[in-house]
Amino acid sequence: MKAVTKLKAGYDNMALIDVDEPTVNDDKVKIKVAYTGICGSDIHTFKGQYNVRSSPVVLGHEFSGVVVEIGESVTKVQVGDRVTSETTFTTCGECIYCIEKDYNLCALRTGIGTQVDGSMAEYVIAREESVHVLTENISLEAAALTEPLACCAHAALEKTSIQPGDKVLVFGPGPIGLLLSQVVKTKGGIVILAGITKDKKRLELAQNIGIDKTIDILTQDLKGIVEAYTDGYGADKVFDCSGAIPAVNQGLQLTKKKGVFVQVGLFPEKMNKMDQEAIIQREIHYIGCRSQKPSSWKLALDLLDNGKINIDKMITKVVPLDEWRSGFETVMAGDEIKVLIQSGEKSV
Repeated sequence: MKAVTKLKAGYDNMALIDVDEPTVNDDKVKIKVAYTGICGSDIHTFKGQYNVRSSPVVLGHEFSGVVVEIGESVTKVQVGDRVTSETTFTTCGECIYCIEKDYNLCALRTGIGTQVDGSMAEYVIAREESVHVLTENISLEAAALTEPLACCAHAALEKTSIQPGDKVLVFGPGPIGLLLSQVVKTKGGIVILAGITKDKKRLELAQNIGIDKTIDILTQDLKGIVEAYTDGYGADKVFDCSGAIPAVNQGLQLTKKKGVFVQVGLFPEKMNKMDQEAIIQREIHYIGCRSQKPSSWKLALDLLDNGKINIDKMITKVVPLDEWRSGFETVMAGDEIKVLIQSGEKSV
């Protein structure tokens, strides 16, 4: 079968190559891939900023498809089911994090599309525990965004909580920032979404899907606007989805005293110059947030099933598998909101 593969570490070193079609046994499920979302981490891998532990490896971890074969111990998933899957492929099963199903924190966890072959291919293998059968209300296109939505549900609904009327500041109007803003809105939060001038198209989309206020921090007074929305106290909750230290430091100053700041975006560098004085003097709860876990997926799928998230407007380009490179180039150029790679026929 054809698969988009990272051949070795370094910039690019990727190609669409022929690989063996995967087989199933035990608790494994074979899925004919319909769609795969191109994630920011895929771009980092392309650029050589994230070195995968094992290569060659097929990329892709945001996906949907149809089950075509199951292992002998599979009981809850059937051939023909429309599904998506969590990214967890194996865990140690013994650490305190695995016992609590915090698989995202297991030191021995392996993930689809990073340590084991992923979904930018015709078929992918997942373990039954990770597979979720879709309701009729969730399209295969929308289901391919379940993983990033689960990350947002984890950040907004599990690492903290949103109360009706909370004033929430979100940095970064990329796919994660747009999804997270919508999650906050489902709980009655008032969202201020901040970006920069090149994010104009994304900020316009945010307005179209009901985000309360969008700001270009390069041309508008972010501090003044946040203070006006919060009676000068600052935002109750701040989420950084940009991974940009200048945004983080600006956000820390705009967080309400005793407020919550959740770090969702990943930084390019491991060590950064952060305004820790603001954290101390304002008694801010600064919270790290890593990926998602099984409970996050249940929250995300419930939001999709009930039509709470406007997914269709976020998917702005779909490319066939053999044009994967143009999809990556489009994402890197910042010309689209969310780009999907289509592995099979649209009627799948």
